[in-house]
Amino acid sequence: MNAAKYAATESLRNGASLQIRALLPSDRAEMIAAVGRFSEQTLYRRFFAPKRSFSEREIEFFLNVDFIGHVALVAVLSESGRQVIAGGARYIRAEPGCAEVAFAIDDPHQKLGIATHLIRHLIEIARANGLEEFVAEVLAENAPMLKVFERSGLAMTTRRERGIVHVTLSLS
Repeated sequence: MNAAKYAATESLRNGASLQIRALLPSDRAEMIAAVGRFSEQTLYRRFFAPKRSFSEREIEFFLNVDFIGHVALVAVLSESGRQVIAGGARYIRAEPGCAEVAFAIDDPHQKLGIATHLIRHLIEIARANGLEEFVAEVLAENAPMLKVFERSGLAMTTRRERGIVHVTLSLS
């Protein structure tokens, strides 16, 4: 499977059509716009720290993905004739067979099931690339993300430590 050319279409809970596809370098402006729609809480839940801006180096890291050890998908909606990135998910191979997974959905598009669709597609790509497990660190207060993991259909183990839930999802 060529993750760099990945594309699929899903339907959201509200009936809207959602395109899930590989992140492209040309998505830069729309990705920055999406982050601009994140509340302080959403940014904190994703980065575990107050964050309002990103350095050029951070932007390059998030955009320049090799689709081997670092795979990134975006969730795209059509709104008023424009293609809007509502969120994304990625995994970064941490060690052989294991990758850290992370998600971010902009505030106007949360609670529509976007992360649930994204994880399904990341699982498909990860399995095709021989990964055996995903790991994630989630703030204990981030119940919506924990629910996405619980509903993923994967065997899940958790360990809590100082307000952070360490999640392990088995892909086998």
